[in-house]
Amino acid sequence: MPPRVNRPLNEPLSTATHKRAEELDALDAILPFDRRDQLAVLLTDDDVATLKHLANEGMGHNTLRALASDLGYLEAWCQLATESPLPWPAPESLLLKFVAHHLWDPVKRAEEPDHGMPLDVEAGLRDRRLLRAKGPHAPDTVRRRLTSWSILTKWRGLQGCFDGPSLKSALRLAVRASARPRQRKSKKAVTADILAKLLEACAGERLVDLRDRALLLAAFASGGRRRSEVAALRVDDLVDEDPVRADPNDAASPSLPCLSIRLGRTKTTTSDEDERVILIGRPVSALKRWLAEAQIKEGPVFRRIDQWGNVDRRTLTPQSVNLILKSRCKQAGLDPALFSAHGLRSGYLTEAANRGIPLPEAMQQSLHKSVTQAASYYNNAERKNGRAARLIVWEESGSDGPNGAQ
Repeated sequence: MPPRVNRPLNEPLSTATHKRAEELDALDAILPFDRRDQLAVLLTDDDVATLKHLANEGMGHNTLRALASDLGYLEAWCQLATESPLPWPAPESLLLKFVAHHLWDPVKRAEEPDHGMPLDVEAGLRDRRLLRAKGPHAPDTVRRRLTSWSILTKWRGLQGCFDGPSLKSALRLAVRASARPRQRKSKKAVTADILAKLLEACAGERLVDLRDRALLLAAFASGGRRRSEVAALRVDDLVDEDPVRADPNDAASPSLPCLSIRLGRTKTTTSDEDERVILIGRPVSALKRWLAEAQIKEGPVFRRIDQWGNVDRRTLTPQSVNLILKSRCKQAGLDPALFSAHGLRSGYLTEAANRGIPLPEAMQQSLHKSVTQAASYYNNAERKNGRAARLIVWEESGSDGPNGAQ
């Protein structure tokens, strides 16, 4: 690996920084272009070399993107918190400091301003647009960054202290003290009724309407695909299949168009798995119309469209998929803050549960690996539709309930 370059975070775009930016250009299919210059300042030469090595080893794009983001954050935090670059391997004291700075007790912070992350460190991270949380971090975010730190340490051939009892104990106590409730990725699920409103909001004939309609239908009907999977979809991933009957048990029922989508490596699969899902009917028609009208015959399926209606050659980013959904929510009169792209995934399983589709059948389409996770949507639907939560549902009007209860 190249020698480590220690430099302050406020270094101007020097020759060394420009060189790192050019090195990061080799990862342009993985790292967001708008973050290239920022990462070039935050990362060191050997950080960039490590990322390129991981890319060459075939690490998944989403994993590598998260590692790069976490590494940039860790480098910036360490420089601000210790006035030194991130050491490899990190001593246990630095790991404990990281936990203390990110998971703290809000009540104690109100009494002791020095509790938790120091104000100057917090201000420095906010100036670099690396910190948005107003309170303690989400425990899952802290665990993920520690995991990234551990992975990068191992890839450098070093041994860290990430499995030490002190760190585990500190994490357990800090999570309890921070008292931050687990947040859903999307506060509300995009079920069929919500999807209908979103489709009505993009019912026009402009290219952007055709794109958004195809995107929403395909993402939902294919099992609630993740936004990264939607953004990564390419024309050669779509395979035409023989038409199928609307009712498989009725030979006289009309035939519907069908295609399969090759997903390749996803968040829960390995490179050896070739996962496919099926699209039938309306989503297929919407997808084919978008491709025909946009004259897309190869490359990314869902692309940027400029203000004049010109279709770009570049694919949408995962963030753009989220923004499209939120924009259509606003147009449909829904609160965008309640929905995110993950709502398509949770909404698919919730809708499947509401319609009585068996869980294993729904999981074949959603490709959930965790029965526990998938079943949680079914359990919520069953609780809302069941009798157990309806023991007392009548207003106090003096009339008897269904069983004579007042």
